[in-house]
Amino acid sequence: MNNSKALLSAAVWTLFGLGTVQAQVIVANQSVKIAELSKSDIRDIFTGASSTFKDGSPAVPVTLRSGPVQDSFLKSYVGKGDAAFRATWRTLVFAGQGMMPKSFDTESALLDYVASVPGAIGYIGASTEHGKVKSLTVR
Repeated sequence: MNNSKALLSAAVWTLFGLGTVQAQVIVANQSVKIAELSKSDIRDIFTGASSTFKDGSPAVPVTLRSGPVQDSFLKSYVGKGDAAFRATWRTLVFAGQGMMPKSFDTESALLDYVASVPGAIGYIGASTEHGKVKSLTVR
């Protein structure tokens, strides 16, 4: 298969949701005391329903701006697409009930932020090196 046919095939698989789901790792600042979260804990933190971890310490969610890792994370843990996710946060901001999570163009920038901000939590692709932050188990 030549390059253009391979790209077209990949685009069709992506367009129709037939491609593989991008696995993510939930990462947090080393100051975060918990070692695991449930999917509902993650959803609550990333939708603004909760601003703390289960132990009561502050949670600072951060996101990627776009791409397959972002799309897969939102589908797997938040149950919304990107537009609905951002609309939820805009509503909270407008109502004075929260601040939009910081967004990063690259996993590297996200990791730098998570490593430097106590309570920060984010996500990266499973193949991305993340030695400077801790990974959380999802139960």
